[in-house]
Amino acid sequence: MKIGGNEIRPGNIIEHKNRLWVAVKIQHTQPGKGGAYLQVELKDIRDGTKLNERFRSSESVERVRLDSKEYQYLYAEGDMLTFMDQENFEQVTLPKSFLGDSHQFLKDGMMVEVSSYEGEIVGVSLPDSVVMQIVEAEPVVKGQTASSSYKPAMLENGVRVMVPPHIEAGQKIIVNTADGTYVERAKD
Repeated sequence: MKIGGNEIRPGNIIEHKNRLWVAVKIQHTQPGKGGAYLQVELKDIRDGTKLNERFRSSESVERVRLDSKEYQYLYAEGDMLTFMDQENFEQVTLPKSFLGDSHQFLKDGMMVEVSSYEGEIVGVSLPDSVVMQIVEAEPVVKGQTASSSYKPAMLENGVRVMVPPHIEAGQKIIVNTADGTYVERAKD
């Protein structure tokens, strides 16, 4: 679907220079001389490279729609992760590097969203947050409970995370899968 160069919004996926890009940031600019343009920061959805481009309202770009399907995470074997389509039970195997650091938060049976373009898988989205158990946490240092101090803790998957002083080993917490940060204590 063709759209004008000034209609690009953050999160839009466009085809530009024979590659697929997601618009990360946009900024409308009206110089004193010449026509207005849209400064767009683009990120390649396949390899993550970034590009800054200017689009004038007279230009048109191809906006792309990705197909999204729900898959279930099955298991990891070496550096490969296996997922199963919930409709036809076909299995697909992807390298861990395809998910970046978020692969550490995968749990058996977890549902993920797999995005594809013309049959090629271009992205895997985990849920925004997951419940994880603390297996190791440092003891609270007296006087450290005031203000917003945090202490290191180890999750069941081996990832280190900073948690508030009142969190102890054995408790479950909610962790943000995008950046691996503590969100809140899980409700039992």
